[in-house]
Amino acid sequence: MAPSGATGPTDPTGLSRLAALHGVATSYFPSPDRTVPATDAAVIAALAALDVDASTPEALRRALTAREAELSARLLPPTVVVWQGGDPAAAPPWAVLPPGTRVCVETEEGERLEWDVPLSDADPSVSDADPSGFADAPRGRRVDGRETSPRSGERTEPRVAPALPLGVHRLRVETPDNRTATAHLIAAPHRLPPPGEKTYGILVQLYSLLSRRSWGMGDLGDLAELAAWSGRALGAGFVQVNPLHAAVPKPSDGPSDPSPYRPSSRRFPDPVHLRIEDIPEYAYLDGEARDLAADLTRRAATLRESVLQQGQLIDRDAVWELKVRALELIREVPLGPGRRAAYNDFLAEHGDDLENHATWCALAERYGPDWHAWPEPLRDPASPEAARARRELMDRVDFHCRLAWLTDAQLAAAQRSARDAGMAIGLVHDLAVGVHPAGADAWAQRRHFAAGMSTGAPPDAFNARGQDWGLPPWRPDRLAESGYAPYRALLRALLRRAGAIRIDHVMGLFRLWWVPEGRAPTEGTYVQYDAEAMLAVLTLEAHRAGALVIGEDLGTVEPGVRETLQRRGVLGTSVLWFERDWAGTGRPLPPERWRADCLATATTHDLPSTAARITGEHVQLRDRLGLLTRPAAVERAEAAADVSEWLALLSRLGMLPGGGGHEQEEIRAVHRFLLATPARMIGVWLPDAVGDRRPQNLPGTWDQYPNWRLPVADAAGRPVTLEELAASPRVHAFMEVFRSREGTRTAPPGARPV
Repeated sequence: MAPSGATGPTDPTGLSRLAALHGVATSYFPSPDRTVPATDAAVIAALAALDVDASTPEALRRALTAREAELSARLLPPTVVVWQGGDPAAAPPWAVLPPGTRVCVETEEGERLEWDVPLSDADPSVSDADPSGFADAPRGRRVDGRETSPRSGERTEPRVAPALPLGVHRLRVETPDNRTATAHLIAAPHRLPPPGEKTYGILVQLYSLLSRRSWGMGDLGDLAELAAWSGRALGAGFVQVNPLHAAVPKPSDGPSDPSPYRPSSRRFPDPVHLRIEDIPEYAYLDGEARDLAADLTRRAATLRESVLQQGQLIDRDAVWELKVRALELIREVPLGPGRRAAYNDFLAEHGDDLENHATWCALAERYGPDWHAWPEPLRDPASPEAARARRELMDRVDFHCRLAWLTDAQLAAAQRSARDAGMAIGLVHDLAVGVHPAGADAWAQRRHFAAGMSTGAPPDAFNARGQDWGLPPWRPDRLAESGYAPYRALLRALLRRAGAIRIDHVMGLFRLWWVPEGRAPTEGTYVQYDAEAMLAVLTLEAHRAGALVIGEDLGTVEPGVRETLQRRGVLGTSVLWFERDWAGTGRPLPPERWRADCLATATTHDLPSTAARITGEHVQLRDRLGLLTRPAAVERAEAAADVSEWLALLSRLGMLPGGGGHEQEEIRAVHRFLLATPARMIGVWLPDAVGDRRPQNLPGTWDQYPNWRLPVADAAGRPVTLEELAASPRVHAFMEVFRSREGTRTAPPGARPV
């Protein structure tokens, strides 16, 4: 490496060094034996999104000099981490500071703790009295025989640091030569506990699961019913759903984006999922309002039947048009004193975040759903004009706050339904990897997002052109400066009504592929995030909620990522068809060699259903849509060979009576295999239970395929309601695999006889 202020022979301009100092990669490794350099243009664009000018040689030199001087003078980074109850040899962040440095921590609870560096040979983050490090800090603490009190301000000279309570605290240090620095200090549990017992659960896209009470798409009432039925009748331990984040509203010139993975806000749920009849005030509609509500209910029934009986696609916009009219009527019913108090508590708890979200919703009603097209002053949520508009639209702001509250209440009811049914985990919510650039989060938190950038993926064996997901990435520097406040608030909101969360593309906690606006995905580069801090926030919030965390770690994963996640107690995701001995024979991985710390499944929302894979219909679908990159015959032969190899293994293991040839028995055999692995959680894709052939999402398509708009259907493509699922002989025969616990070592939590 070149000395400070200089460049080396392999980096004559200093661009690589400047990029490294800001966490911007100048190359990546698609395989251990191959290095792909990033273009200078991609690196310069990523730096520009971090407010670093490297556009000219002079600007680059100034930026490099400034960054090196900044890092040289810095005592602490903006956010530091202490892992509690972990490796006693792990050094805390103040261990690198000069001897005699005074360390002061102000905890979340307002307690002030002080000590000097060096401490002792013991782990400074853990006291002798509490070697686990998990004790809550008392208001007055005895340290080295003397008591300190935050009220008295008394200063003591302890030899060892007190045990820090879990939380996000403020750290201040002062060196003997009077240099000072402050930082956010995250004290997190070193590892989340695993699930108590091996368990299985249902995976479903909620919108796709209609009941006879749905208004054209699955809702939170259906989710509560599904949880109650599958927990009580089938012994399921959890129900995992798609992201229920708030969507971007329909623009005036077309439909809304149906993808649950491109939300307006990940912070608040979408009221389109409300079960209207379950809102308490609905029962008190009277007169003309009751008549109007009855008419909306009849229209909703027609919409539902168009999907269930006439083969129409799920139309989220049409559903919302009916529901918002009903919600306007319900809003006119006064809240009772208890309900009013609960609403006020919700407003106080969510504060500015909720008000900003509701303000965006109100402004979107007036100016359209893309804040980039709003009048210039309103594009800044902190502007005086935005504050004035908020006051003028206060009635609409309150309406959207009310919707967030109602939706949160029904999410809570669904989780209660799951736990009351004996589910050990209950609801598993999905966290999308990002947000829509036009939406509420991108507006309210604009300073935390990298302008002119989109997240995606570099070219790989499955997509030679790479991917652009159209989601603006968070700026790692701004996250660190804030103590990861937006991330903490997001996780806290999602975990409040969940027994676990699934993190889509969990590798994004470590790095993301940034694509400059207007460029091809191949012209991007990786930008690093502080994975230590991101994981500390994640484990802290999950610990506080008593929840599990599942990371979607499919595809190309940077070396060391899975091991780091496993060390922190974050479960991985293993899909049967991808589990092969890639480092050896290339054959299907036998069950005993699967990892234990994972959610094991046969498929996901982005992959073919098990029936489609077994029959080869997924290849036929891609062929019809012109998505194959090789001759169809080659694709079909390869897919058939893959399935045959797996079925042969299942037969050898005695899991496939008769050696195959019967689709339903082969699907059951696949799930017997999953149960025989050591995986702690087994996920059952609900459409597999009825033989559905169609994927919910077909990556690489937009208008060619009805992504995110299909109801759960049987093998013939006929939509199946929740009531029909519960009564289906095929479903019960399939679920017998789990009720009899074939291949399991321990019973699922909450399991009970049928």
